[in-house]
Amino acid sequence: MSSRKTLQGKVGSFARMSRRPLAAACAVALLAGVASSGAWAQEAQNPPPAKPADTKAAAQTGQVPAKTEKKPPQGSVSNLDAVIVTGIRGSIEGALKAKRNSDNIIEAISAEDIGKLPDASIAESLARLPGLATQRMDGRANVISIRGLSPDFAGTTLNGREQATIGENRGVEYDQYPSELISGAAVYKTPDASLVGQGLSGTVDLHTIKPLDLPKRAIAINLRGEHTSNGKLNPGSGVGDMGHRASFSYIDQFFDHTLGLAVGFAQLDSPIQEKQYQAWWWSVDNGSAGIEQNWGGPHTPGLPDNVLSQEGMQLRAQSENQLRNGLMTVLEWAPGDHFHSTLDLYYSTFNERKYKNGVQWSSSPYNHNGVPVYSNVGINQALPYPIVTSGTMSNIAPILQNEYIKEHDKLFSAGWNNQYDFGNGWVVTGDLSYSSAKKKLRDAYLFGGLAGNPTTDVFFNTPTGDGYPYFRPGIDLNDPSRVVFTDPDDYGYNGRQEFDKQKDTIRAARLEVSHPLGWIFSSVNVGAAYSERKKTKQADVFFAWLNGNGDDGTHGPYDPTFGAPVGSSYLRGPTSLGYGGIPGILNYNVLDALANQFYLTERNGQSDWSRNYSITEKVPVAYAKFNIETHVADIPLRGNVGVQFVRTDQSSTALQTNGNTLVGRLTGGAKYNKVLPSLNLVAQIADGQYLRFGLAKTMARGRIDDEKVASSASVARVTEGPAAGQVLWSGSGGNPQLKPYIAVGTDLSWEKYFGKSSYVAVAVFNKNLLNYIYNKTVLDFDFAKAGFINDTPSLVPTSNIGSFTRPENGNGGRMQGLELSGALEGGLVAPMLDGFGVQANFSLTNSSIPESAVSSIPGGPKTLPGLSRKVANLAVYYEKYGWSVRVAERYRSSFTGEAVPLFDQLGYVKVLADKQTDLQVGYAFDERSSWSGLSLLLQVNNLTNSEQKTQQISGLPNNVQVARPLDYTTWGRTVMFGVNYKL
Repeated sequence: MSSRKTLQGKVGSFARMSRRPLAAACAVALLAGVASSGAWAQEAQNPPPAKPADTKAAAQTGQVPAKTEKKPPQGSVSNLDAVIVTGIRGSIEGALKAKRNSDNIIEAISAEDIGKLPDASIAESLARLPGLATQRMDGRANVISIRGLSPDFAGTTLNGREQATIGENRGVEYDQYPSELISGAAVYKTPDASLVGQGLSGTVDLHTIKPLDLPKRAIAINLRGEHTSNGKLNPGSGVGDMGHRASFSYIDQFFDHTLGLAVGFAQLDSPIQEKQYQAWWWSVDNGSAGIEQNWGGPHTPGLPDNVLSQEGMQLRAQSENQLRNGLMTVLEWAPGDHFHSTLDLYYSTFNERKYKNGVQWSSSPYNHNGVPVYSNVGINQALPYPIVTSGTMSNIAPILQNEYIKEHDKLFSAGWNNQYDFGNGWVVTGDLSYSSAKKKLRDAYLFGGLAGNPTTDVFFNTPTGDGYPYFRPGIDLNDPSRVVFTDPDDYGYNGRQEFDKQKDTIRAARLEVSHPLGWIFSSVNVGAAYSERKKTKQADVFFAWLNGNGDDGTHGPYDPTFGAPVGSSYLRGPTSLGYGGIPGILNYNVLDALANQFYLTERNGQSDWSRNYSITEKVPVAYAKFNIETHVADIPLRGNVGVQFVRTDQSSTALQTNGNTLVGRLTGGAKYNKVLPSLNLVAQIADGQYLRFGLAKTMARGRIDDEKVASSASVARVTEGPAAGQVLWSGSGGNPQLKPYIAVGTDLSWEKYFGKSSYVAVAVFNKNLLNYIYNKTVLDFDFAKAGFINDTPSLVPTSNIGSFTRPENGNGGRMQGLELSGALEGGLVAPMLDGFGVQANFSLTNSSIPESAVSSIPGGPKTLPGLSRKVANLAVYYEKYGWSVRVAERYRSSFTGEAVPLFDQLGYVKVLADKQTDLQVGYAFDERSSWSGLSLLLQVNNLTNSEQKTQQISGLPNNVQVARPLDYTTWGRTVMFGVNYKL
């Protein structure tokens, strides 16, 4: 049976993980002991029947398996076992069946029932699989990392077809796909030759339901109310603390079960209330280790020598509303034994509104409004330097920034698959597909500050570790007579507005022929595919100026010292920053104020024009895969061996500038060929026991925005360090001649299946990265020779030589990992535990990169950026007598993020360990009752209100490095309660 076809089975819920990731490893070790005992061996299921000719390539493109898995004659039904058992245990059982029958090393998830995935989102379900992790965005799982590699390296398909993306890269944002419309997903950790669109780390294949797989008509209705515990942070924004989710699914068969129809609609209307705090930077100001004596900075009065202090901060409250409507349709036709056709359509709109209001200030000695003065300083002893934790700062100029962001996304995907079985072993499959993603973004913000005297005193008390600080300014920041529109830090403008448009399209076609073979090969699949992808980006930037802040005199009076008060009709209730000690700040309607109190001028300069570009990739693929079905010393052996040939023709077009003036267009590109061999072997070494081996060469193209031909450069005066006072060039750009990432991976996995939904698995892998893409900075770049024009006439460069950064191909590195996973039914341990169950997994991954690639920037990673060394999940559940309870916790250890420039200093951000606990409680009424088909569901996501934390790693004089808290963000708990009804 095709491994992808069996993914119509179901995988289940997950439950709570222990406080330490090693606990998950211990749980898996316990499962291994249970599996190896003779008592449980008697419970092992019979081995699956020998697999017929593998047609995974056909299944990848959404069609039915070929040859022996033809559609049944009229009036009969196939694959009914995929929907007979529902619920947590049923989903686990179906997923294990898919995992066991696959030729590849895979992980799988599936809905517990029609329109009901085991988690609130697809990303959260995927993140519970062995070796997978997610990073929260706006408080929710969004993108997926496989085996420690960033989301850029993971391929994603829908019914086997590559998907266009909303972002500037290839990574799919999974919240664009309603979980209610997705029946399951498979994660391919080892590829084969027929897997088109594969990723370097793995490939996630989302799939929708097949209506002819069900025995009869099915209708499902789901409705859930939603509440977030962080309250209403920005009054008047229209974003509250209540939302809802609703979905409807209809599946039916016609004409003697030869025509199937599936239609699904899902709506999400969800509020997110986010409390943000960020410490801008930590440094030593005075003394032998400080800015004063090492970089020629001014003395900071009142601050002791050689103490570590915060150089600035920001507190922001963000209220966000997400409104998503998704529609899925599948039409399936199987009029007889020979022909099968499937048309599937997916469409969604995603509207997002964000209201972000906050206050920030600089406490650096380079403060625009003068050096801050400290008094009553409190210090905590620490190494390498004591830390300033409390006191009063004078000469602080608060900067209020009120922001409105609106995003509108549209996704559309269509695929038409036709398969014809000639009845003599020859099967021909054709597939056509189209995918598009469109994005429109509007981002507007305005600055506010204090009228007249722009500074105030601020009492502060900051934690030495995690948590929110306490700040108490000496002035009411919600007083409209004191807080006005102005330019409090001399940015040179009063606000900013940006309009972004982005479009990504993929057109693809595929043809495959399969035929039985002899000897050790059951069949062969030979195919060709072609895809053309084009992504365009357009950005228009404007500066906002207060009326009267111009030379034409038409905009009314303007006092640059006082600024202009916010119109009273635009004012709203104060934004609460009480979690950071500030009871409220001025809150107003940004768009109304912008339209009536400001005028706009086009900002588009060289750096903005460089964000307008297009990327085109034309990719023909040819492949051959030989499916293995044989015996070695009475041991059944199956799998596949094959090769894929990939040709890439990539090109980029961008705007050419002379300084800030548009003068034409730039073009660039590259062509290259890659040969990707692969081997997968599965040996059934005992009943329910399998040993798997995978060996493959894989590739992944670089980030799409890295392939752009655009670049930009500017001059700036250096304010500190040995080059202080000099005016130097710096720039950055893309590289349209980038070659892809290349890796050779080896996988070995042992799996033992027993009971109905129990197993234990141990896997190891090694991945050699033959080629890697780095951001390379050239320090002796000649900007005059490259044709760059200085767009800041008031600054004369000290030299034409400066630093230029762009992506380049370089040497690779290595990754090795261990993955332990398992599931256990309580009834196998003792009858009294019947209904209980546990799932656990633990992954340990190590990586290294060449010394030549290790950045000299303090805190630069010695391993691959984005790698979490430990990833673990632990889940416990109970399901019996109509009740179901599941508690799940996922854990991801810390990882190093990208370099962040602040105050002309470079450092790396360390994203600290992330942990989230979720609860699900449900009750399904007995099918014999008058309430049959009705079930209730309570879900609590982020049960413990876990925070997201980052840490700054910065370099100080004398080669001293310090790590201090940087970001601290919470989203509260999300509680959902609702009903599901199925006919």
